[in-house]
Amino acid sequence: MKLLSAACLILAAAQTDAKMVAEAVQYKHADASLEGYLAYDDAVKEKRPGVLVVHEWWGLNDFAKEQARRLAELGYVALAVDMYGQGLVTADLAEAAKLSGQFKENPTLLVERATAGLQVLAKHERVDPKRIAAIGFCFGGTTVLALACSGADLAGVVSFHGGLIPPTDTTKAIKARILVLHGAADTLVPPTQVTAFQEALDKAGADWQMITYGGAKHSFTNPAADKLNMPGVGYQKAAAQRSWRDMQRFFDELFGGVPAPERKR
Repeated sequence: MKLLSAACLILAAAQTDAKMVAEAVQYKHADASLEGYLAYDDAVKEKRPGVLVVHEWWGLNDFAKEQARRLAELGYVALAVDMYGQGLVTADLAEAAKLSGQFKENPTLLVERATAGLQVLAKHERVDPKRIAAIGFCFGGTTVLALACSGADLAGVVSFHGGLIPPTDTTKAIKARILVLHGAADTLVPPTQVTAFQEALDKAGADWQMITYGGAKHSFTNPAADKLNMPGVGYQKAAAQRSWRDMQRFFDELFGGVPAPERKR
């Protein structure tokens, strides 16, 4: 009985000492100095799946970092990447359009910049490099879809209300399974674009699925979206919650489930 009690005390102490780690990660792509945001729970010591998080067109802000922490709470090692450069974050629409526009004009740069972050995540000591997924929001959703179409060695990608740029005839073999989470009231991505995207994925032989949420607008996951007062853009709590659960089910399919870290409450 004394041995059992001692073991319980040791376990409780270990759980108490375990903590959520969230830290800045410096890395480079070409001449750009970048600063990502890494989150994981150190209660889990073995290698586990990693998830790349790509921010909206605002840059690596608090919303993107929060998603990385939420993934860490589920048991993943998450890296929120920096697509613009260290400290480049904005709340201004014109500036955000300018920052993201550089990638629209240069799709190769988009993939290479995201791949730089992917390489950092894959090399982390707690990550199984054969089990990595990527998720993105708005601009980030477009980015992870571009990664998939580049032939990136990913288990899967999830686009939350991202722009749907269809793969082309030059698209490499798509290895990643694709989950697109889309708002039915998203006027920034019209039905014709959705249809063209789906047809192109079929032509490319991709393993894809798409879930559409009724009444949901562009940026439906972000509570700050309503402040923009833009047509077709807005937060919807139900769609935000459902899409996160749909992502988790998709990850269960990819990875066979990842037990969340145990800790003393």
